[in-house]
Amino acid sequence: MAADPTTLCLFDVDGTLTASRLVIKPEMKEFMRELRKKVRIGVVGGSDLVKIQEQMDGDVLGLYDYVFSENGLVAYKAGQHLATTNIKSFGEEKLQKFTNFCLRYMADLQLPKKRGTFIEFRSGLINVCPVGRNCTQEERMEFFEYDQQHKIRENFVAALEKEFPDFGLKYSIGGQISFDVFPVGWDKTYCLRHIAGDNYKTIHFFGDKAYPGGNDYEIYADSRTIGHKVTSPDDTRAQLTELFFK
Repeated sequence: MAADPTTLCLFDVDGTLTASRLVIKPEMKEFMRELRKKVRIGVVGGSDLVKIQEQMDGDVLGLYDYVFSENGLVAYKAGQHLATTNIKSFGEEKLQKFTNFCLRYMADLQLPKKRGTFIEFRSGLINVCPVGRNCTQEERMEFFEYDQQHKIRENFVAALEKEFPDFGLKYSIGGQISFDVFPVGWDKTYCLRHIAGDNYKTIHFFGDKAYPGGNDYEIYADSRTIGHKVTSPDDTRAQLTELFFK
């Protein structure tokens, strides 16, 4: 039986389809293949396409009807590139002021570890990582636990909001080690403009950071979607089973 063309399920990646920054499990990958026989499916992540492909174990463009990397600022449909929006349009002067402040702030942070790649410019957002994206999985977990206790990222975001109140920026804490920064409106709801003309009657969204300040919250709470908060890939699978396989 052909997939229902009026229903779309969109998924966050980290914590929803995979454990954070780890590769999708084979059984979850196969489950998504079966789900695609019932409804249209897509992923929407804050990472770039290369990182999403790594986590999704290969040909994500062929396995999903839609792939929205960088919150949908880079969009693919049916395996073909659809659109790209670039953060550089925000203006070089503002970008440098923001970057300089971040580097000064992080220079004064005392953390369990510091590695490399503290600021990463992607097509549609800036990723700020106090521990450095070059950290190992062990160092990632160490920072995550430290951050939960000391609120490193939360306090960093508060400092940025105070420093740049008129820049029109949105801050989104996601994953375990970093937070994303982008112009207001460039959160995960941005991907919805790419499917506005595709005549879906129902759009489900599944994500684990579906709370105010989390990077799934805006699309989870959007009136155009039915939001589902999940706690792990296993929970995602359980909720999907209840919805589409019973």
